[in-house]
Amino acid sequence: MKFGKVDDPSKIDFTLPVDHPDTKKTLSNYKPVSTPNLYVGCAKWNRADLKGFYPRGTKDELEYYSRQFNSIELNATFYRIFPADVFAGWYDKTPDDFRFFPKFFQGVSHWKRLNDFEDYLNDYLLNASNLKEKLEMPFVQTHNNFKPTNMDRLDLFFKAIPNDMRIAVEFRHTDWFNDEAASEELYDILEKNDVTNIIVDSAGRRDLLHMRMTTDSAFIRYNGSNHESDYTRLDDWLDRLEEWVDQGLQNIYFFVHQNIEKASPLLSAYFIEKANERFGTDVKIPKMDKTKTLF
Repeated sequence: MKFGKVDDPSKIDFTLPVDHPDTKKTLSNYKPVSTPNLYVGCAKWNRADLKGFYPRGTKDELEYYSRQFNSIELNATFYRIFPADVFAGWYDKTPDDFRFFPKFFQGVSHWKRLNDFEDYLNDYLLNASNLKEKLEMPFVQTHNNFKPTNMDRLDLFFKAIPNDMRIAVEFRHTDWFNDEAASEELYDILEKNDVTNIIVDSAGRRDLLHMRMTTDSAFIRYNGSNHESDYTRLDDWLDRLEEWVDQGLQNIYFFVHQNIEKASPLLSAYFIEKANERFGTDVKIPKMDKTKTLF
């Protein structure tokens, strides 16, 4: 994970910004729950990235991963449209309560830039539908140079999504958040279409911490720095999420990335343990090798 990487994390102010003033107003549309839905996981399940996570002799990485975590933020689907039988195989080998959050194929978001995207979108959705009820919330990551000048493409794209599917979107160009007129128009469009506004917490891109909820779900992509600050940053997120749950947040989708991905399961396990204590959830805590360290 090179996105947002910095040479010296100790020089970064990791303080979470205050909420956007309309976040509380948006969450007030939902009745507070005693226990939110909590899904926490990594971005990948392959052994090459999650070094040290799999016991010796593990034959099927997804099967083992899905019995340690309850979800996966699936980046592999960005690079190719997997055949329908591959998605069906993933469905069959994972537990009933496991959920997938696959990234939309790059043909939709990067090659077509949400314009004339129908063929790629239809192929992606048709095949991914084989995940059935385990397809929780697929997400779009827009190109770094996808700007508010492309605002008119959003409504058309959202209307092409099936009515029974909820999606999330990550915007990476800074003008979506630093141009006040553009950001307010964006938030209105997202709310109108019930689209979740992804929050990215990365050392080198603090401008993406918009703290603006547009639905009842918080979809957070947390990029750690393989630094001791990673744990205190997670504690800060738990504090903020608790505030949002009190205001009406229903779903917490929290996915951990790392510059060196082997640490992602460690941070995820820490977050799950603390979240269970904080929210009364009962998400399984992954088994971790206590000799593995973050740094």
